Amino acid sequence: MKLTKFPHACLRIEQDGGVLVVDPGTFSSPADALRGADAVLITHEHADHVDVDALKAVPRLAVYAPADVVAQLSEVDAELTAVAPGDTVTAAGMDVRVFGDRHAHIHEDVPDIPNNAYLIGGRVYYAGDSFSQPGVEVETLFVPIGAPWMKLAEAIDYVRAVAPQRAHPTHDAVLSAAGQGISDNWLIQRGGTAYSRLDPGKPVDL
Repeated sequence: MKLTKFPHACLRIEQDGGVLVVDPGTFSSPADALRGADAVLITHEHADHVDVDALKAVPRLAVYAPADVVAQLSEVDAELTAVAPGDTVTAAGMDVRVFGDRHAHIHEDVPDIPNNAYLIGGRVYYAGDSFSQPGVEVETLFVPIGAPWMKLAEAIDYVRAVAPQRAHPTHDAVLSAAGQGISDNWLIQRGGTAYSRLDPGKPVDL
C-alpha cells in the first residue's frame, strides 16, 4: 500500500493498481490528488473536504459519501453510492469499513451534519471532522490537529484512545507553520505512539 498525504485533509492511497482518494477538498490540491483516481471517499459536505468542481473534472469515478453529500453531486460524472456507519464497501479494490456518526460540534449556530469515518484496507483510519473511535485495531491513524471544533488536548486523548501503531497529522491548513510545529511537538511528547508529519505530495510505503 502506497499513501500520499496532500495538504490539509486529503489522502491518496494506491494498492494493486487501484487509486483511492479521501476528501479532496479546496485546500488540498485536489486536481493533483485526483489524477488517475478510481474512487473517492468523502467524509462530509464541507468544502475543505469535497471540491465539487474538481470531482466534475474527473470522469467515471466511483464516489462514496454520506447521503446528504451524494444529493449534492448530481452534476458529477460518477457512480454515486451513499454509505453510512456500519456499511462495508470495496472502493478501488480496497475494503472500506464505514464508522463515524456526526461532525464534531462547532457552535450552536452551525447545523449538525453527518460525518463518516473510514477504515481503509484494514490499516488506515481517517475520521474526517471528528474524533470518532472505531473500536478496532488501527495501524495508521490520521489525527486532526487544527480546527474551529477542536482543542489540542482532544487530539492527544484521541491518539491515546485509538492506540494506533503510528499517527500522522491532518486537518492543519488553518495553522501556521509555527502552529503546526507546536501541535506536532505536543503529539510527539504526549500521544503515546509513533507520530510524524508526512511531506505533502510525497508517497510513502506502508
